[in-house]
This record gives sequence, C-alpha cells and structure tokens, in this order.
Amino acid sequence: MDEPDLFDATGDGEAAEPPPRRASRERRRNRKVLVAALVLLLVPVLVVGGYLGWLNHIITDNVKQATLLPDVGTRPTGKDGDVVAQPEANGTNYLLIGNDARPGDTGSRSDVMVLVHVPEDRRDVTLIHFPRDLWVPIPGRGEAKLNAAYAYGGAPLLVKTMQNLLGTEIDHVAMVGFEGFKAMTDAVGGVDVNVEEASEGNGKVFPKGMMHMDGETALVFVRQRYQLSEGDISRGKRQQAFIKALMLKALSRETLTNPLQLKDFLDAATSNLTVDQNLDASTMRSEAFAMRHIRGGDVRFITAPFSGFGTSADGQSIDVVDDARMTQLGEAIRTDELETYE
Repeated sequence: MDEPDLFDATGDGEAAEPPPRRASRERRRNRKVLVAALVLLLVPVLVVGGYLGWLNHIITDNVKQATLLPDVGTRPTGKDGDVVAQPEANGTNYLLIGNDARPGDTGSRSDVMVLVHVPEDRRDVTLIHFPRDLWVPIPGRGEAKLNAAYAYGGAPLLVKTMQNLLGTEIDHVAMVGFEGFKAMTDAVGGVDVNVEEASEGNGKVFPKGMMHMDGETALVFVRQRYQLSEGDISRGKRQQAFIKALMLKALSRETLTNPLQLKDFLDAATSNLTVDQNLDASTMRSEAFAMRHIRGGDVRFITAPFSGFGTSADGQSIDVVDDARMTQLGEAIRTDELETYE
C-alpha cells in the first residue's frame, strides 16, 4: 500500500498546501471579511451623517436672524427703576411671538406672545400666555396694551416691556407667522388638539373634546375670538392647546424616527422662523435634543395673571394686570421655581 503524501490533508490523495501558504491565504480571507464588516458598519453611519448634515443645511439656510433683543446690557428694572438681579443657572426663557397678518393686512401688532420657560434641568417646560390686551407700562411710551409695544418698537421694545413687567430676563426670541404654524402642522400629518370650548365658523365645526386637525383647520381654530366666551382670553387658551399639540407631535418618536417627516417639519418650521441675533442653529439643535424626553404631562400652561376686564382712559377695552400675582410669577420664573406658582 502506498504511503499517504505528507501534505494530503483531504484524504483523497490530493496534495494539501504547505502550512505557510495556507496561513497566508487565511490572513487574506480574514482581511477581506474585516473590510466587508467595516463597510457594512460604516454605510449606515455615513448615511446618518449625511442625513444630519442635510438637516443642518436646511436649518442653517432657512432660519433668519434679526435684532430682536434689546441692546446688550439692558436689564429688567422694577417699579423703583432699580435693576432686578438675576440668579445664575436659572433656566432659559424664550419669547415666542406670533403674527396673524394676512395678505393685504396693515399694522404690525403681535397676536401671540408666549413666554416659554425651560428649567435648568430640562425636566419639563412651562408656556405662559400673555393676553395682548394687558394694560402695561411701555418704556418711553406710557401705558398701553401689551401688543402695542411691538407696534411702537418691534421685538426689542416688547422684550423690555415684558422684562420690566416680570423682573425677569428674556434670553431668546423667536417670531413665526400663523401660516408657518399651518405648514408645520401639515408636515407632521396633523395634530390632536383638546377643544375646551365648542364653536363653529369659517366652514369648520369644533366639538368639545379631542380633535385631529390639519393645518387649515388648526389655523381657523387659533384665529377664532368673537365666537368664544372670553374673547381674546379664550383664544389664548386655544393657542396654548395647539402649541402643546404641535410641540408634542414634533418631539414624538413617530416624527423623530421618520426621516422624511422630520425633514418636512424642520423645513416648514425654519422657513417661517426669525430668531434673535444670539440664537444660532447649534443652540436650537442642542436644546431640542435636551428636551427629547418631554411628554404631555411635562408641559404646563399658564395665563399671565389679570384681575378682570376694564376700560382705559381713552376708551379701550383692556385686561387689568394683577400686580401682586404678576410679581409672584416673575419671581418663580427668575428663581427657576415655577412649580411653586399656582
């Protein structure tokens, strides 16, 4: 019987490769496997990186900056004229200004004024609606309705007016037209809004309870005023309910994990957005990321305190400020303890 070849590893009589040659081929095959694995790992990373870069381009390209904050060094002052000291690390205050100007409209008064307080730990968010008819002191103009401050001196004067009213510094300002809210609503497939007071008009019916709204319906919903029991106050509550619904939908997993929907929302939001000179895209992205865990129960709404309705000396219908409660509200914001304000 023939002796088997020393290099026959198969047992079928075919000569096997010498060990050094086999080891070399094994190393080459392992390198190929490693390269393939790296490619499979890197492709999604590159795709995600490219997608995020695309989103960053949309935000950076769309968002407009303007001088919406007062001059550097402008600080809140009390009724005595003294500057009100601001504690360190007391959260961030954003003033959201909405304008309902329609094509052909004249005038430039602000229709929505919501102060958004984000606490230092980002555990929740409080939105404070300021009725536009609040009768307040406007620096350099005497007393007038709050939204007149915007007409007199734009966002910077409105910021100064509200800072002095509260004794609290406003960090950033964002302005958006109502048409922008409409586009954002449609971009996320509509929102579910709680209707506290039933009404109808402009071809829309709003029954009491939760209602799904597209952009056009939501626009009618937040514009109605005379159909509601407390006029502008009721409208303010509607605007709060809508903003909450839109914010929660935008921060939902459904939106954040849908690349096309997220892109459409960011495009709609930033195409109609003007922010202050100190608010850049990087800050907006980091703030949104820090608030990604916010849920419905973490969002609180407050209406700035007023004691009733009245008439000004020149015959205007006004909302009378509750000075004592306004002082309490300002202190709660300033000390980052809004949970103590009721």
